[in-house]
Amino acid sequence: MAVAAASSASVTAAPKTYPPRSAVISWMFFDWAAQPYFSLITTFIFAPYFATRVASDAATGQSLWGFATAAAGLIIALASPMLGAIADASGRRKPWIAGFGAIFVIGACIMWIGKPGDPALILPLLIAYGFATIGVEFATVFNNAMMPTLVPPDKIGRLSGSGWALGYVGGILSLIIVLGFMAANPTTGRTLFGLVPILGLDPATFEGDRISAPLSGLWFVVFVLPMFLLTPDFPAKVSPGNAVRAGLTGLRHTLSELPKHRSMMAFLIANMIYTDGLVSLFAFGGIYAAGTFGWNTIQIGTFGIVLAVAGTFGAFMGGKLDDAFGPKRVITGSILLLLTSIIAILLIDRETIFFIKVAPPVPGGGLFAAPAEKAYLALGCLIGMAGGPLQAASRTLLIRLAPQDRIAQFFGLFALTGKVTSFMGPLLIGLVTAVTASQKAGMAVLVLFFVGGLGLLARVRQ
Repeated sequence: MAVAAASSASVTAAPKTYPPRSAVISWMFFDWAAQPYFSLITTFIFAPYFATRVASDAATGQSLWGFATAAAGLIIALASPMLGAIADASGRRKPWIAGFGAIFVIGACIMWIGKPGDPALILPLLIAYGFATIGVEFATVFNNAMMPTLVPPDKIGRLSGSGWALGYVGGILSLIIVLGFMAANPTTGRTLFGLVPILGLDPATFEGDRISAPLSGLWFVVFVLPMFLLTPDFPAKVSPGNAVRAGLTGLRHTLSELPKHRSMMAFLIANMIYTDGLVSLFAFGGIYAAGTFGWNTIQIGTFGIVLAVAGTFGAFMGGKLDDAFGPKRVITGSILLLLTSIIAILLIDRETIFFIKVAPPVPGGGLFAAPAEKAYLALGCLIGMAGGPLQAASRTLLIRLAPQDRIAQFFGLFALTGKVTSFMGPLLIGLVTAVTASQKAGMAVLVLFFVGGLGLLARVRQ
């Protein structure tokens, strides 16, 4: 008992001495390193490419991508709490980040095989996507768990928001690189900047779109290095075998006590619901635009850059609002903005805006020239501005509610609630889209997730 008490005291006391600014900035570069996975693969480049070029049609592609995302989310949900508990017991974070980061990089590089119009490649491509998703999400669990050791409690919100903002900037830069120098219009053979694709990438086989996945992996390898080199890690407490046993024992204890902590319980369930809606919205926003407006990679990628700029501003301001007003209020405001935006999107198609007839997009009509495209772009900016603060404030609220000596374990539970039903959003979108053959009907299910999450969040007391 004395040893356990001393260990607990040392963990509690450690955050009173914080590392230098260079270590904090280096930690933030994890978000920069990981963001291209979300920007290039899951949202703006590879996912729409898969739906429109690899799958037989956009609705089928949306459905298959949803099923693959659901399968990866289920694995993440089941394993995250256990891994977080083991990491708390062992004291180390970086080895876990390195191991799962390697899985992400390997999966992302294999995704290069996804040639257009080849049904035989669909299953291995989706499996590689699943591995990449599992790797980057698990690595994020352990990176988040380092936050309380980096800055004082009253600066956690700004650290979280600034990390998300830096991540968005990385996403913007990666999109500019792909769109400006790699992905070309198959008709003209030119990129967004009017250039011939670099590296001899063939526009006819969409090599510029496909390379976005390997680029995400390479980007992670390069830009995660500052965190490994300059950000301190916890010292190892016990051997790996003992860490597994201690971690599992601690997890059972935490789960048995969780119903006694009503605010934590309410927050974790709320996070489970609204995160599912947010992830699904981001994952299928580009696919929905490709099917609704017929946007190509350059148009979707440009849309992504605009959203990422809005997201950068939103995440940075959200961090300041978090420290000033508390994370719960930031989360509530973000959900309300997302709910309003998704309802508005459902009332827009090629020829109508809120039941009012407008001129449809025409070939060669210019970038976002049609009224409906402009409306979709504006609503996308609102979603971008709300998404960053919602995710940043959520991990801040978790830190404020969780015991500091079990922070990785609770981040594991946080990942669990963010993933345990994460397969439900994509699965419901996939099923409804498949049954109705309507992308709009599939996207409509997201309204339920935001309404449900908002209702449960009201029960959380900081």
